[in-house]
Amino acid sequence: MEFFQYEFLRNALYAIVLASVICGIAGSLIVVNQMVFLSGAVAHSAYGGVGLAFYLNYKILPTTLLFSAFSSTLLGLYTAEKTHRIDSIIGIFWALGMAFGIILIDLTPGYRADILSYLFGSILTVSFEDILIIGILDILAVLFVVLFYKKIVLFSFDREFAYVKGINIRVFHTVIIVLSSVSIVVLIKIVGLILVIAMLTIPQYLAEKKCNSLIRMMIFSSFYALLFFLCGLVLSYNFNISSGASIILIASVWFVIENLFYKIAKTLKRYT
Repeated sequence: MEFFQYEFLRNALYAIVLASVICGIAGSLIVVNQMVFLSGAVAHSAYGGVGLAFYLNYKILPTTLLFSAFSSTLLGLYTAEKTHRIDSIIGIFWALGMAFGIILIDLTPGYRADILSYLFGSILTVSFEDILIIGILDILAVLFVVLFYKKIVLFSFDREFAYVKGINIRVFHTVIIVLSSVSIVVLIKIVGLILVIAMLTIPQYLAEKKCNSLIRMMIFSSFYALLFFLCGLVLSYNFNISSGASIILIASVWFVIENLFYKIAKTLKRYT
């Protein structure tokens, strides 16, 4: 009950509940479409948005959202139909965003004590404005899935057939990358840009083993993400350690334990 006595802890709880929704949706689309490397580029390029916000003295979350949406749209449109040397393009994009952010922060005068919170997460600094933005993004993500679910499934599992059925592959490819960039920016304050990809892959990997449909995978991923967020928050608060690292530690340990359990159960089943 101590969590509900302080506003910053209540904000943290509201943020992780809302963030788990977009984490489950976007992460599932990233995993089934094998876009983890692309999302890594988007995550690191988002640092350019952080640097831009510091340099212009604007709000961090809205500025980074706009910057990431713009840059990920360019990346999505460019990579949608490319197959040759796409890894090199992604690598360049990855490094360019980070370099841009670092240079802008270097050019920003004054003391920047909170810059590490955007790299490694600081969930206790989430504001009400951040919660409101995350809630709006949740609504948009849910609407996207509800309105285009059949097309999303077709695109994710059989692109050639989706193309024959008249689905615009380039648009869906770009929208999923933009959605991943939005989810990454949402998770900046919670786990940080350096660790964010883990929360867009670990819950989804675990959920995929238990689900036979994309929508179920999204729901299970959201519950896993919420569990890891809550446990990480408690660990971070009680031991006064980084929230982002705590959440990823919980997720990683759970991942190892659950996979060991499955392997042991499979081995026992084979010999019984």
